[in-house]
Amino acid sequence: MLSTFADHLKTQPSWILLLSCLGFLSILKHSISLLKWVFITFLRPPKNLKKYGSWAVITGSTDGIGKAFAFQLAQKGLNLILVSRNSEKLKAVSSEIQTIFPSTQVKIVALDFLVGVTAGVRLLEEAIEGVDVGVLINNVGITYPAARFFHEVDEEAWMNVVRVNLEGTTRVTRAVLRGMLKRKRGAIVNIGSGASVVVPSHPLYAIYAATKAYVDQLSRCLYVEYKHWGIDVQCQVPLYVATKMVSKMVSTERSTLFIPMAEDYARAAIRRIGYEARCTPYWAHSLQWFFVHLLPEAAVDAWRLSIGIRRRGKIVT
Repeated sequence: MLSTFADHLKTQPSWILLLSCLGFLSILKHSISLLKWVFITFLRPPKNLKKYGSWAVITGSTDGIGKAFAFQLAQKGLNLILVSRNSEKLKAVSSEIQTIFPSTQVKIVALDFLVGVTAGVRLLEEAIEGVDVGVLINNVGITYPAARFFHEVDEEAWMNVVRVNLEGTTRVTRAVLRGMLKRKRGAIVNIGSGASVVVPSHPLYAIYAATKAYVDQLSRCLYVEYKHWGIDVQCQVPLYVATKMVSKMVSTERSTLFIPMAEDYARAAIRRIGYEARCTPYWAHSLQWFFVHLLPEAAVDAWRLSIGIRRRGKIVT
């Protein structure tokens, strides 16, 4: 039978054989990619985060993804330094965590990234002095009150976005990195956005998307710079998650198949810490990323612009 098959191949034109080989290689490539995605997303074991250190710092930790990260890290046995602007909310979240995880130590740092970020980071530096901080979750971030064309965005609004998303992330990273360098271990997770990586553009949220592109590039560079020091830097790129900030873009805080609750996102995100320089932790988000990349950029741009224009008049506080 094999000899008959071989004889049959010899009778085929060379271009058919070439196309068959290319088709086989294409199928093989996509099969390997699918198997790799399944392994990474569902089967690969998460790292033991306590090996990085016994404490974690989480910014923007009183709501949404940041709060969900805090509970997940406490479940993994890490002590927490919670950073947010509202001291009352910080105390409430700290109390919630210690009720469920009584052995978890929690420190709180009231830091308003909109005003006095330099002075606020000094308070954080005092809080982490001599503390074995192994994990940093740079989650804090803001966007506009509503979709707006670039020329319509109030200067104070876009300066706030730059101050929080760009300056805040950079200063906190520098503050925590020093101790990690001394101990030669650590994991830094910067929360980026699909607005800057997955889709080719994010019209009517231009400055927000640009600051998140900065976070992505900063993370990639730091990943290369500090890998040999035992410090793993990662940019996580979620798409929509059911949080208050996302409600400003999609006018809903309800979860769907492609808009998970913050708790579901954080559960998936914890599994990816310490691996790739950039990742999209939630499985449905990575499927969206794949399908978006199959479309022409012009089509995606037009679709995103139409969505932005429909939401332009909607202000969510």
